[in-house]
Amino acid sequence: MDIQGKLVMLLPLQSGTSAKGEWKKQDAILETAEQYPKKVCISFWGDKADELKIVKEGSMLKVHVNIESREFNGKWYTDVRAWKLEPGDSAGQSQTPIDKPFSDEPADLSPSNDVVDDLPF
Repeated sequence: MDIQGKLVMLLPLQSGTSAKGEWKKQDAILETAEQYPKKVCISFWGDKADELKIVKEGSMLKVHVNIESREFNGKWYTDVRAWKLEPGDSAGQSQTPIDKPFSDEPADLSPSNDVVDDLPF
């Protein structure tokens, strides 16, 4: 599943040691770009947590996630875990390169031999 939105907040990096060795985790809050935006807390584990170091708050992201729920002592817990992070599309901003600046020189408006004009007028 993919979630696209704006990075609202990076929570502090958490780390520790378990029976399997060292671990690290960082949570990020993403706000979706819908008519009614929702905030989603996404967990980045291991090397994925390192990828968040280059991302700034306010940037648009596309995050590929796995969603899983687990039961513990009669309560259910849901985990949204990222497995891929990509820069996202900026809503309302053009993805085209910046145009050349205006020039004082007149543009060449003479017809080109390569252009086929099929308009009746």
